[in-house]
Order: sequence, then structure tokens, then C-alpha cells
Amino acid sequence: MRFRSLSGKEIVDVKQGARLGVLGQTDLEIDPNTGQIKSFLIPSYKWFGMKKDGDEIRIEWQDVKKIGEDMIIIDPKNT
Repeated sequence: MRFRSLSGKEIVDVKQGARLGVLGQTDLEIDPNTGQIKSFLIPSYKWFGMKKDGDEIRIEWQDVKKIGEDMIIIDPKNT
């Protein structure tokens, strides 16, 4: 799967029923040895879309349960 296939999809936490962000507004952590995605890093926003320094949500690749046409469903282990 190519990044452009993932870009623009909403990331939804199945446990919280919450929208965490849109892929494309996130950073990817890539394993330099294998080239595989290790995690998504989603910035946390506060008032009026202003980013809070240092705050981000890390989603491990193994927490991704389903990639659909419009959404990426995650089930994080630590929540």
C-alpha cells in the first residue's frame, strides 16, 4: 500500500469512538532498516487549531485493525 492511498483517511479509535485526526496531518515513524511503518504521530491541537508544543498521540502500527475507504480503525492496547 502506498502512502497516497492512506492520505486523507480519518483515524478512529474504536474503544473511545473518537476521531483522532486525518492521515496527512500526521507524521509517520519508519523503521530505517525495513522501510515499514512503525507508528503514526498525530499532533494534539488546542484552541483554534494551534498546536501544543510537544503534545502528540502515538499510534503503533500493530494497533491498526482495519483500513477502509474513508477510515483507519485502531484499537490501542494501552487505553
